[in-house]
Amino acid sequence: MSYVDRLENVAVLGAAGKMGSGIVLLTALEMADLSLDPANKGRVFALNALDVSSAALAGLMKYLRSQTLKAAEKKVNQLRKAYESREDLIENEDVIRQYIEDVMALVRPSTSLEAAYESTLVFEAVNENPDLKVKLLSQIQNHNKKDPWFLTNTSSIPIHELDEKVGLGGRLVGFHFYNPPAVQKLVEVIKAASTTPDLGEFALQYAKKLRKTVVPSRDVAGFIGNGHFMRDALHGIAEVEKLAPEHGCVEAIYMVNRVSQDFLIRPMGIFQLVDYVGLDICQFILRVMNDRLPNVVLHSRLLDRLIEMGVKGGQFADGSQKDGFLKYEKGRPMGVYDPDKQAYTPFTEIAARADAKLGPLPAAAKPWKAVIGAPDRAALLDAYFSELRAMKTFGAELAVHYGRTSKAIGQGLVQAGVAAGEEDVNTVLLTGFYHAYGPINAYFD
Repeated sequence: MSYVDRLENVAVLGAAGKMGSGIVLLTALEMADLSLDPANKGRVFALNALDVSSAALAGLMKYLRSQTLKAAEKKVNQLRKAYESREDLIENEDVIRQYIEDVMALVRPSTSLEAAYESTLVFEAVNENPDLKVKLLSQIQNHNKKDPWFLTNTSSIPIHELDEKVGLGGRLVGFHFYNPPAVQKLVEVIKAASTTPDLGEFALQYAKKLRKTVVPSRDVAGFIGNGHFMRDALHGIAEVEKLAPEHGCVEAIYMVNRVSQDFLIRPMGIFQLVDYVGLDICQFILRVMNDRLPNVVLHSRLLDRLIEMGVKGGQFADGSQKDGFLKYEKGRPMGVYDPDKQAYTPFTEIAARADAKLGPLPAAAKPWKAVIGAPDRAALLDAYFSELRAMKTFGAELAVHYGRTSKAIGQGLVQAGVAAGEEDVNTVLLTGFYHAYGPINAYFD
């Protein structure tokens, strides 16, 4: 079965979620482009968008229409050529409108899993729950007679485990998009030992067609992305627990978050990033990893405590940030949760005191946004970290220790064979997490 054959009938599970909606959009655009190729004339393409909520699916269709408009506007010249035989499409607006209708006509929203029983390719993007994934994949496997290929968007669950429990015989590959899939360039491709070579090749071909940066990861719980992020977050939490007796939990969270953002030149502090992902989701991923990796303890009592108090983070349906470790106003962190008082303490009550304890940034400091776009980024980073290492302030020492720990985590992933090399670890953090530099570097030597 060819690449085009596989994409004639596709199903996406969890289609209305954050990840699923992006996967539906990217796949619908790829299928529409294939349908416009004269070589595929006569083929009928169908994309089954499956989710449990009809209301959420209605929202998905609105999202698809708006995003397809943007995509069509960017490639209108290409579309004019594709529709050149259509004499009724004269203006660019006509071409764009037709493309939108062609894309939308491919997508068939449904709340019934039966819609996947004729698909030859199934994307799974449901909650990061092994039991749920096994249940859904098993139901399709038992009723679909076309031997479909499965691509799972799991960010932590070993592929071989899902493959064996469902009995797919190697018809499963990990295809981990980063959030949001339509924007993020990175995809981790995870092949189990049993994954068929044809499926592995298809996954790489599909990623290439989507213009994604592919990093292969060994089939080990957490893979490269969460293998680093979860350990990095646990280090941040451990630093809070170490600092809290002297400085208090609230100030400790503030200081570690600021050090991991401003002092390490990252787009978010570590606790803002945990909030973005969701405390409960991070807890679940840690459990997956902890239960499957020998000789390690990947667990946080502080995380458990906050979740028990109802502090979960994550995002609302419109993408705005929910409160977690930090409190947000218009998307910006403005306070820190105090687990003893079970209330948020505004930055205005702690920032001046905590910042004085940390001390100043190096004179060469620039915000992440300025560094990420600088043509002389390497020189800026060299000058900045050279100055940081020479400083003896509390904040500088915390930052250097954090940077060294982050580097050791990355090196550990290489030594364990999870990543093929240091470059792959750095690519994941640079591309998937938007860091200004990879964790494996000489800045903290």
